[in-house]
Amino acid sequence: MSDYHDVLKATLTSFAPLTEKDLADSKPFWKPRKIKKGDFFNVQYVVCNDLGLVVKGIFRIYYSHPETSEETNIFFFSENQFIVSFRSFITRNACHYFIQAMEDCEIVYITYRDLFDLYETHPNWAKFGRLLAELFFTYSQTRAEELLFFSPEQRYIRLLENHNNIVNRIPAYHISSYLGIKNPSLSRIRKRIQR
Repeated sequence: MSDYHDVLKATLTSFAPLTEKDLADSKPFWKPRKIKKGDFFNVQYVVCNDLGLVVKGIFRIYYSHPETSEETNIFFFSENQFIVSFRSFITRNACHYFIQAMEDCEIVYITYRDLFDLYETHPNWAKFGRLLAELFFTYSQTRAEELLFFSPEQRYIRLLENHNNIVNRIPAYHISSYLGIKNPSLSRIRKRIQR
């Protein structure tokens, strides 16, 4: 496992006003984990118990339709992003989605209980919790607004901005599913952008 401590420290300190003591007190709670391509960070109908930070790799959040088993990609997480089914994590209710590794991935994670204990005992960790909630609310609202107000081409450009190099790392049909289009439409969008 690559040295995750540096990645974790850099991400945490750029995200929230955490002191050296805040970081030191949290250090025993963060654990590294490798997740092989095709395996899951969390699955449908199970409570999401962990907040992860992606050190290496790409994950997708997807919904599997109960009648058709058709999969719809909702979101991608890649390096230096927090990964969680946030509603499930904070409400302790079952998750509606799958979170699957699209490459061999490395994460560092903290459990709900350990993070909540930090919230209760460290004011700066409580701030971290508020910022995390704001981040995931923003993700959720932005995704809803993209589907309402943006063309597939605009959604594709935004995807590239948020996940550098994603098109070279995952199959095109996953990107089409995320954009809500079929593969031939994605090919046309790519050709237009390359011009």
